[in-house]
Amino acid sequence: MLQKVDAKEQPKTREERTLQFWKENDVFKKSDQLREGAKEFVFYDGPPTANGKPHPGHVLTRVMKDVYPRYKVMKGYHVVRKAGWDTHGLPVEIEIEKKHNISGKKQIQAFGVERFIRECRDSVMTYEAAWREMTERLGYWVDLDDPYMTLTDAYIESVWNLLKIIFDQGHLLQGHRVSPYCPHCETTLSSHEVAQGYQDVNDLTVTAKFRVTGTSDDVRTFILAWTTTPWTLPSNVALAVNPDSTYALIHREGTNENYWVADGLKAKFMEDGDRIDHRKIGGEPAGLS
Repeated sequence: MLQKVDAKEQPKTREERTLQFWKENDVFKKSDQLREGAKEFVFYDGPPTANGKPHPGHVLTRVMKDVYPRYKVMKGYHVVRKAGWDTHGLPVEIEIEKKHNISGKKQIQAFGVERFIRECRDSVMTYEAAWREMTERLGYWVDLDDPYMTLTDAYIESVWNLLKIIFDQGHLLQGHRVSPYCPHCETTLSSHEVAQGYQDVNDLTVTAKFRVTGTSDDVRTFILAWTTTPWTLPSNVALAVNPDSTYALIHREGTNENYWVADGLKAKFMEDGDRIDHRKIGGEPAGLS
C-alpha cells in the first residue's frame, strides 16, 4: 500500500540524500569497525574554536584533513579520527567581555574572576551545532561525539606530561624570541590575533636633532633621527646607521645648520633653497659623536 509522505521531510538534493543515508546507517562508525585490528593510523584534528562561527577558510582545511585519513583507510589502516576543540585563549575571553560590556583586568576582577572563568567555560561550545552541521555537510568524517577539549584537566595534564618527557630527554631548549604583546590583555599575541585587529592609525612620532660634537657654532651639524617612541629619547646613548645606505649632508638656506639624513628620505626634509653639500656611505659617518 502506498503511503503519503510529506515532501518537506524528504531530502531534495543528492548531497542531502547521501548525508541522510550515512546518518541512518551509521556508515562512519561501520567503516571504522571494518578496519578494527588492522595497523593503526591516528589522526587528531587541529582544533578550531567553537565559540566562533566557521568560515570558508575552515572548509578548505577540513577538506584537506579528510583526504589523507580516507586514503589511509583505503590502504587498509584502522584510522582513529578524533575531533577536538580549542577552548583556551583570547577569543573566548573577548566574547564574554563583549557580552557583559566590560574590558580589561580591573573590570574582570570587579566582575569576579571565578564568575568570569565560569562564563568562559560555559560559552566555549556556543557554535558547536553550526560546526557540526558544516562538518557533516562537507562529508568530513571525524568523531565529533567524543572530542578532546583543551580546557579539561586530562588534556592539560597530558601536555605537561609530554613537556616533562621532552625535557627529560634533553629536547627542550630555553631561548628568547620576540612576540607581539598586548598591554590591555596582558598577554602575548599570535600573528593571527594581531592581524585580526590591524588598522592604519596616526601615531605619535618625533624627528630629533642630535648635534655632532666638534662642529663650530658658525655652522652647526646635526644628525636627524626619527622615532615612534619619543619617550625613550632620554635613555638613548647611540644612533645606528646602515653601512650599506647613503646619507646626505643638507645645508639649510638662511641658517647656520647642516643636517645628516638618509639620502632616500631627503625629499621629505628639504625646503626651497636647501642644498646637498656631501654624500657618504653609512660606514663613513659611523663614529661621529
